Amino acid sequence: DVRLVESGGGTVQFGGSLRLSCAASGFTFSAAYMSWFRQAPGKGLERVARISPASTTIDYAESVKGRFTVSRDNTKTTLYLHLSSLKPEGRAMYYCVKGTKWAERGQGTQVTVSS
Repeated sequence: DVRLVESGGGTVQFGGSLRLSCAASGFTFSAAYMSWFRQAPGKGLERVARISPASTTIDYAESVKGRFTVSRDNTKTTLYLHLSSLKPEGRAMYYCVKGTKWAERGQGTQVTVSS
């Protein structure tokens, strides 16, 4: 079974940085596109980044471009999201997703930005 476990969330000050991790198992991680989604309170889902199996194709939502960086380590079957220059609107639950559509996902990790 696909298992995705996010970690690294927490409270960070406005303008600060955070790194999220997602430990993956139960599938061939090195062959899978992976994505990060987020959902802010009272708002819809937003895919913030996606990365191809060999990290050759990476896409970001306009709202995070230049501030967030997605990466992966196929030897460790782990996906990362580095968040920097965080703004209050960055407060959300962040989810690791197998593929590029909202389907198989982890339980999420909460990010809160304090002003």
